[in-house]
Amino acid sequence: MNRPLLQIALDHTDLKAALESAGKVAEEVDVIEAGTILCYAEGAKAVKQIHGAYPDHTIVADLKAADAGEVVANLVFSRGANWMTCICNAPLATMEAAKKVADTYSGEIQVELYGAWSFDLAAKWLDIGIHQAIYHRGRDAAAAGQNWSDEDIQKIRHLGKMGFAVSVTGGLAPQDLSLFRGIPVKCFISGRSLYEAKDPIAAARAFKQAIRDNWNQE
Repeated sequence: MNRPLLQIALDHTDLKAALESAGKVAEEVDVIEAGTILCYAEGAKAVKQIHGAYPDHTIVADLKAADAGEVVANLVFSRGANWMTCICNAPLATMEAAKKVADTYSGEIQVELYGAWSFDLAAKWLDIGIHQAIYHRGRDAAAAGQNWSDEDIQKIRHLGKMGFAVSVTGGLAPQDLSLFRGIPVKCFISGRSLYEAKDPIAAARAFKQAIRDNWNQE
């Protein structure tokens, strides 16, 4: 089982601020995400500039695309994205169109698990060649202090058994990562808890240490 990656989510409304935040932790993270809010605020140029600044990192365009899969995929993959997200409720035709573009760039499509979805539907994503999914604990649940539930863990575990590389996000702290031990997690995603930390590098290193502790490779 591969060791999970650490991903920073840049959900800023200003590209300059996003780049400054990325710079605080880039040396300690593996994946840099142009978050949904940033993409709305700044457009595809956000992807281009992040890729230009960090060409050796994996770059995610978190569009949560629901339609126009070919068009939006071309916008971001042509500007340096490696991965792009579609929302789980998007039509399969949209996901297929986005994946076709991703394939031409050796990129990947990720499915964001927001709202209503099922394992039967997830099996259809596998059928069209999509193997990444992102599992969220809702922002409201995290803000209310609700911890990751057994139901959350079992859903993530089942997605892994189906063949998905699952990324996990939603108010994560380093001490939470042990909950996911034994699951083939692709990335742990964090945003403000990294770049708004008093010491962002130390915060990122705490996540990386927790990953090493729980996914020890011989």
